[in-house]
Amino acid sequence: MRIGIIGCNAAGISAASAARKNDRKAEIFLVESEEVAAYSRCGLPHAISGEVTDFANLIVFPRSYYKLMRLDLRLRTTAKSIDLKEKRLVVEYEGKEECLQFDRLVLATGSNLFSPPARGMELAYHLRTIADGKGICAAAEASSSAVIVGGGLIGLEMAVALRQKGLKISLVEMLPQIAPNMLDSDMAQILQGRLEQRDIEILTGSTIQYVQREAKSSNIVLSTGSMKADLVIAATGIRPNTELARSAGLRIGESGGIWVNPRLQTSVEDIYAAGECVELLNFITGRPVLSQFGTSAVRSGRVAGTNAAGGYATMPRVLNSAVSKLFETQVGVTGLTESQAEKQGLTTISGIMGGKTKAPYYPGSKNIFAKLTFNRENMKLVGAQIIGEEEVTQRINMLSMAIKGGMTVWDLELAETCYTPPLAEPWEVSLHEASQSVLAKMKNRKN
Repeated sequence: MRIGIIGCNAAGISAASAARKNDRKAEIFLVESEEVAAYSRCGLPHAISGEVTDFANLIVFPRSYYKLMRLDLRLRTTAKSIDLKEKRLVVEYEGKEECLQFDRLVLATGSNLFSPPARGMELAYHLRTIADGKGICAAAEASSSAVIVGGGLIGLEMAVALRQKGLKISLVEMLPQIAPNMLDSDMAQILQGRLEQRDIEILTGSTIQYVQREAKSSNIVLSTGSMKADLVIAATGIRPNTELARSAGLRIGESGGIWVNPRLQTSVEDIYAAGECVELLNFITGRPVLSQFGTSAVRSGRVAGTNAAGGYATMPRVLNSAVSKLFETQVGVTGLTESQAEKQGLTTISGIMGGKTKAPYYPGSKNIFAKLTFNRENMKLVGAQIIGEEEVTQRINMLSMAIKGGMTVWDLELAETCYTPPLAEPWEVSLHEASQSVLAKMKNRKN
């Protein structure tokens, strides 16, 4: 068995490791266009800020790992085309083309950066690779101000990273709120207020008209005005990298990712796909979605690699749970926001509450806000959003399990939890109190 894998980051290396575990004798090769394989893209903003002291620390495996696992890793090698009939992959290395035979192939081609079609945006820096991160670090050393274009998760993390390096930061988001794919507007306002307290200027409802480079800075013209900055960074999102799949005639799904079945098999029998380039199914709606998170990448890679090597595994439906740390503030989400649920045709009811992470009188007690969203038809939990200063991740993990367990507002309101003043309140804000606020809404409407 000869297994080829295109891409060697989270999904690709996960696929390779799973394939090797399922077939000790298979020949496995990995094709990666970058100079470095299998590193944490999620860690790039933290290396820019200096919290991670060296970009090399983001590399997951040393070269010896690939030898140990008998993986033929080909760096600086670009996959050009797939010959389905002959089962050949055409690659290019240092200007020369080569054909690699395969029995089965895994596409882990990731995503491409999306840049707004504004004049002068080619002057902006992007963050996708270690090389990008090093370039931004070098530019930041010679800068005193930066404009971040895009208020999604990467834009927010970049704003924080550069603010920690001492730059004056302005963040521009075309929609009326920041984190539009993660938070509802009420929770986004809480997060925005916290970031503004740390001297990050946030301009929502603003679009870039053009960027013009001047002697020592750039002039950024917006729909709402203009500003100057030494450094411009585009954080306007990513799109699935499906060019290779399209040219080979593979089916592309309605979300724009590569269509796969539950075993992550594409529309061609011996070709699998994993990571940011595929579309998965949402756990709540059953509809196709993109799940461009590290957790989905490693899980889908394992499934694709297992099946490519003759094993059997299926990919579960996803909730797109995510968490981030922005200065001292932690923000976490799972499931659908209120607005996302309503776009999918669900009628919802939500409750939002603020509280403390431990007894208010106990030293070190932190603020926390939680929003729970329920399907009004059956009162099952469909989404949760939490903003706080500690232990947001485990609360989101707990609520993710509650969604997958089909728990209702009454289940959460009656949940048994622990209490001791140094660690927790008697009533957990992300369970009891947010649920009680929903039950109060229901009671008031009946009256």
